[in-house]
Amino acid sequence: MAVSASDKKTEFLAGVRDELPLQLGVFPFGLVFGIAGIESGLSALQTFFLSTILFGGASQIVFTQLVASGTPLPVLIASVSTINLRHALYGMSISRYLQHLPVGWRIMLAYLLTDEAYAISIRRFTLQPASAYMHFHLLGAGLTLWLCWHLSTAAGILLGATIPDYLQLGFAIPLTFIVVITPLLRQLPMLVASLVSGTTALILQGMPWNLWLIIAAFTGMIAAVITDSFTSREGRSS
Repeated sequence: MAVSASDKKTEFLAGVRDELPLQLGVFPFGLVFGIAGIESGLSALQTFFLSTILFGGASQIVFTQLVASGTPLPVLIASVSTINLRHALYGMSISRYLQHLPVGWRIMLAYLLTDEAYAISIRRFTLQPASAYMHFHLLGAGLTLWLCWHLSTAAGILLGATIPDYLQLGFAIPLTFIVVITPLLRQLPMLVASLVSGTTALILQGMPWNLWLIIAAFTGMIAAVITDSFTSREGRSS
């Protein structure tokens, strides 16, 4: 039992350690959301607990923009849901490593499965030896992000009016995703996926309902699967 407990702690702390550097980009992102929530007309409590209920940076920013513009509720829900469909893609990708867990564990980890937590943990699941407790890595990464996101949201709510515009905190949003993606580009399928999905997103960016985001994600995944299959065949034939 002592070995099992040690393995759990090791995996959990590894997830925390791997996730911490990304918080340099996440914290300004949360500040931007906290400021945007108040400016959109939401109360401080509504803004803070939106980070708990929705817990998706990009979709929360869009939510505040749509609220500020008086968007009808059905359109608002559809737009936010479309953006968050990428989390379903993350779930499909990572499910094979979690399918042995009880339902309670899977529900909790699904809630914590955001962009940065997924990027960190999928690298651990695919590039390091398997472990019966490697889901604790995702738990550590997810909780680290959850805590930082709530702290930064609160800071944005409390300090938003005092933060000067010249700091350009909005730049933290794309910067965060660049930091997440860059370490994965050493693998050819990941590189192809990024190029294809990025190009598709640029071409289709004018589509309504943010459908360009989902289409770009699917085209990137398909391109990665094709590339991986091709390179695997090449490796076997040689």
